[in-house]
Amino acid sequence: MSWIKRNALSFWILVGLLAGVVAGVIAHDMIWGNISSDALSPEVRKAIKEFAQTQVKGFKLFSDIFLSLVKVIVAPLVFSLLLVGLVKTGNFKAMGRIGLKTMLYFTFATLIALSMGLIIVNLFEPGKALHVTEATEKIVAAKKFEATDFILHIFPKNIIDSMAHNDILPIIVFVLFFAAALSAIGEKGKIVLDFFDAIAHIMLKVTGYVMFFAPLAVFGAVAAVIGVHGLGILAGYVKLIACFFGGLGAFIFIVLPAICFFAKVEYWKLLSMIREPMLIAFGTSSSEAAMPKTINALERFGCPDRIIGFVLPLGYSFNLDGSIMYMTFATVSIAQAYGHDLTLGQQLTMMLMLLVTSKGLAGVPRASLVVIAGMLDAFGIPAEGLAIIIAVDWLLDMGRSATNVAGNAVATAVISRWEKVLGQPGRENTSA
Repeated sequence: MSWIKRNALSFWILVGLLAGVVAGVIAHDMIWGNISSDALSPEVRKAIKEFAQTQVKGFKLFSDIFLSLVKVIVAPLVFSLLLVGLVKTGNFKAMGRIGLKTMLYFTFATLIALSMGLIIVNLFEPGKALHVTEATEKIVAAKKFEATDFILHIFPKNIIDSMAHNDILPIIVFVLFFAAALSAIGEKGKIVLDFFDAIAHIMLKVTGYVMFFAPLAVFGAVAAVIGVHGLGILAGYVKLIACFFGGLGAFIFIVLPAICFFAKVEYWKLLSMIREPMLIAFGTSSSEAAMPKTINALERFGCPDRIIGFVLPLGYSFNLDGSIMYMTFATVSIAQAYGHDLTLGQQLTMMLMLLVTSKGLAGVPRASLVVIAGMLDAFGIPAEGLAIIIAVDWLLDMGRSATNVAGNAVATAVISRWEKVLGQPGRENTSA
């Protein structure tokens, strides 16, 4: 019972998943099963099938409502978090080279995580195992890429219109200009910054409320998919989960050790110290829940409080490697499920978009879904595809949360090493 209380949302998502399987099997059997009894007339059998198909549409309504709720918060959440993050990041100049090194490292780690997500999803193609129906092929036909149209689209004619259609790139461009102007006017802009900071907190709270509907969305999505395709659809999830967790494992046991090797940080010692916070993050699906334990572990590892206090909190908004990897992995997997072949240019564009849009959003529980929803709209992939991954998102979230803890711990240790204060907290004041 205590585990259920600590992981209530994950528990109810699991319940929704199992209930969706049962409901889907029943609906599938009614539609495609043994409705051939001589005791039933053709008219009755037809009526039963029509009723079952109506119920499948009713199941899908749950996931459609959830998708609408997710999409409605994309624009204000991206706008407010990105604006506040950019303006506040401009203030790290007071920290001198520490701030610059931190942001350079975060950008480097983000590019690696995004690239790994793309490499894994293109190498193993887990989305193709999800077997989306051919009826959707017309919806997702790839649009011809025109460079001039793409460049013009980046610059918004009307920011309200861009936000209404969740056009991420125009929103990013507008926010960049807005943030630069807000920083330029100094104290006069503080009231505006405080306003959008409050908006950001409100939208984070709204995001939390929306996630309460996730169990119903899982139920509806799974029931509708299995109702049409049968239990065979679940076989695709095995490959999806295995590929993603394999990617996380490669990041934790290959990429992070390599980074630490070149930075001269004792990775395996650090990993043993952050084992407990990683387990907390895995069990709660929240990397932020593990922050106090992570701070303690980093102090014991020899990182100065000054470095920990600056790098770690910033990392929880700017450097969540597991969540960032998931964004490219999940988006391309959904495209593969619909038979939508993204070109190399489109995938590189997606990676650059996520390099910016992931900042500040990755730390929100399950906010990866919000970012992915924006990417689906941006690349003409059906938003309904988000429902495909909702069923297993709770499990993938556990793995990426633990990876986030490891990534931020390594970032703090690397910056401490670069500042030549790792293991020498007493010298931190003289090294600044």
